[in-house]
Amino acid sequence: MKKEIHPVYYKNAEVICACGNKFNVGSTRKNFKVEICYSCHPFYTGAHKFIDKAGRVDKFQAKMEKYQEMQKDKFRKMHEKVKKQKQAEELLRSRKK
Repeated sequence: MKKEIHPVYYKNAEVICACGNKFNVGSTRKNFKVEICYSCHPFYTGAHKFIDKAGRVDKFQAKMEKYQEMQKDKFRKMHEKVKKQKQAEELLRSRKK
């Protein structure tokens, strides 16, 4: 290893998280400030939640609700049409007698 070309290595570099957690790691920097760590990350805490700034989840749910309403209307119209056809057939049968 060449001398005087490598940065200084700190065995106890302090990491400070936005949540207030502090711990030590080995690094070439003395101090770190991070936004998220193992004590506040959703993967480790089990507090999974959707972060959706663009509203994509809400848009999708609205589309699905609209689609389901359209399917209900379609079924209702089809059911009414079949009901009218049956009534017409019964009327024709009764007239033939």
